[in-house]
Amino acid sequence: MNKAKFITLEGGEGGGKSTQAKKLAEFLRGRGLEVLLTREPGGSPGAEDIRALLVSGEPGRWDAMTEALLHTAARRDHLQRTVWPALETGTWVISDRYVDSTVAYQGYGHELGAERILEMHRIANDGFMPDLTLILDLPVEEGLGRANRRGGGEERYERMKRDFHHRLRQGFLQIAAHDPQRCRVVDASRNMDDVAARIQHIATEKFGLA
Repeated sequence: MNKAKFITLEGGEGGGKSTQAKKLAEFLRGRGLEVLLTREPGGSPGAEDIRALLVSGEPGRWDAMTEALLHTAARRDHLQRTVWPALETGTWVISDRYVDSTVAYQGYGHELGAERILEMHRIANDGFMPDLTLILDLPVEEGLGRANRRGGGEERYERMKRDFHHRLRQGFLQIAAHDPQRCRVVDASRNMDDVAARIQHIATEKFGLA
């Protein structure tokens, strides 16, 4: 409780990460904690510039390695400008996506390989990892259906082929299986309030919140 924590929400398209990140932030603030809500790619001015290159345009705009390098560069700026300064002042940080998304999207989805992504992260960002990662899991077709209804102009990844999204989902589940101390899988097909309650229970148990 004395040390600020870094929490990330992960998962494929349409899982409700942004909504649940906001709900978790409200819950933690209700426990008297200072909380910063952020996102990737983005979360700092430089990283937001890189985000525009990644989430818009044609699906084949970049190859897998270029995407991974852009995400890693954005992440470094995000950590240096936003995440690390907040944690140093005792502010808890919740991020909508982090390095696990790059592992899942580029490592598994684009089949670049998880270890290559993690090596980039070790080199660029000292391998800095969250205290807790919540993976919001739901069937691919359900998630894409939700995402398509959402709109907003940032649909480049959503327009990739179905087999990409199936590899992506399995990638996130593999990440959770390989690091059960850090990762928790949450059934995102349930209604919004049930998902929020589950996330709050996990956070309370993990960090001993009153």
